[in-house]
Amino acid sequence: MKRKLFLFFVIVSVGVAFTAVAFLKAEAAPIKLTYSNFFPPTHIQSKLAEAWCKEVAKRTNGKVKVEYYPGQTLTKAKQCYDGAVTGISDLGFSVLAYTRGRFPVMSAIDLPLGYPSGKVATAVINEVYYKFMPKELLDTKVMYLHAHGPGLIHTKDKMITKLEDLRGVKLRGHGTSANFQKALGATPVPSPMPECYQMIQKGVVQGASYPFEANKGWRLGEVTDYAVAAFSAAYTTSFFVVMNKDKWNALPAAVQSTIEEINSEWVVKHGEAWDASDMEGLKYFLNQGGVIIGLDKKEAARWKKAVRPVIDEYIQSMNKKGFNGKEIVDFTTGTLAKYTK
Repeated sequence: MKRKLFLFFVIVSVGVAFTAVAFLKAEAAPIKLTYSNFFPPTHIQSKLAEAWCKEVAKRTNGKVKVEYYPGQTLTKAKQCYDGAVTGISDLGFSVLAYTRGRFPVMSAIDLPLGYPSGKVATAVINEVYYKFMPKELLDTKVMYLHAHGPGLIHTKDKMITKLEDLRGVKLRGHGTSANFQKALGATPVPSPMPECYQMIQKGVVQGASYPFEANKGWRLGEVTDYAVAAFSAAYTTSFFVVMNKDKWNALPAAVQSTIEEINSEWVVKHGEAWDASDMEGLKYFLNQGGVIIGLDKKEAARWKKAVRPVIDEYIQSMNKKGFNGKEIVDFTTGTLAKYTK
């Protein structure tokens, strides 16, 4: 009897020991996440995203490890948001406007409101998000949003000095930026940013509208000759960093808190990086022989007036969808004015 009890206790002890080891291994195993980004690895925004991944690992003491996939290696630019929703990637970073019509409230940010900087545009987009908390983004966990500096028209061969010069000019554009181009008399050709260089180089389009940073970040300064400094009508482009909702909810509360802290720091870094890279892109463009075309007050006012219908059409479109378009635009413009005083 004693022998049987002894064997029983040995078996139980061994079982408990194996269970404890398995439990400890499970506890020690890091949480692995994947992060998809369309920017090339050398771009400052891509470097910031990669730095975010490393910071998460550092501040969670290795409990969370994020595998980073830049340059569309996991999901394409247009697929990035849905990729995060469906779990192809756990995190995604791309452009809201690439899935046109899906983010109606947030697309107000992209309107040609005369943005002066990426820092301001980034502050505006986050205030608009937290003000309206639109349902369009509820299928993911939003890490943070940001937006680039003033979007301006760049062309190859053709110098633009007045509105009339843009008539019929083909420009690569997407979403609201395409509407902006059309309002100025140009012909937008939609495509993601990674295709822009070859489109201009091969003559598919005569230019594009984008912030100065893209002259270096996407090397577009190599294939363009002129830029129009029409800051009165400058637009921006909204970027998202989102996470699969189920993956976020499965994270320990302490990890979630740590990531939220990092997010609050990184959104500022992205805004500042847009402005720093704008300066780098401007220098790069000029060093390639690029020419900046200034507009006098009268012509600048013409450009601002020309793009006003884009704003009015947005308001009308949102009203038809059951939103208060004027409220969204008024809040966006009011927030922009607050940051540009």
